[in-house]
Amino acid sequence: MPTTDSQLPWYALTVKHHHEKAVVQALCGRDVESYLPLYRNFHHSAGRKRAVDLPLFPGYVFCRLDINHRLPVLLIPGVSSIVSVGRTPAPLPEEEIENVRAMVQSDVPVAPHPFLTVGQAVCIDRGPLQGIQGTLVGSKGEYRLIVAIELLQRAVSAEVDLSWVRPADASGLKAA
Repeated sequence: MPTTDSQLPWYALTVKHHHEKAVVQALCGRDVESYLPLYRNFHHSAGRKRAVDLPLFPGYVFCRLDINHRLPVLLIPGVSSIVSVGRTPAPLPEEEIENVRAMVQSDVPVAPHPFLTVGQAVCIDRGPLQGIQGTLVGSKGEYRLIVAIELLQRAVSAEVDLSWVRPADASGLKAA
């Protein structure tokens, strides 16, 4: 029994810089279901403000794919690879794509945000705590920055808005 597109899993394709829209057009030409979530941004040029739609995940396009027949997709100009774990292409959970789709289709403004996890070293780059580094913790939709004095084995926490936070780099210095 043939598999319909809606039964195929979603995969993320890595694509060349600024090739996302062209890859989606090529996928449509090959009857491959694809998804490129976009967000509206405003660019200022020559004293004018212009709205542009940019990829929410630059360098990636999502598509439903029979992984056993992936060669036609990989041959599309601009497609670099299928996101994989080791050498095995990794399917994306349907609900993650649907959650992103629901956010993009809502009236709420969306924008890319650094991937943050609880327990991660972060730096505050906006707001009243700008320049402070610590550890991100979260509970019940609230996020806090923890700053510790190791020698005293004591810490202090402050509530932070996630839009203020970015990952700290691995060396412990502030990320650029």
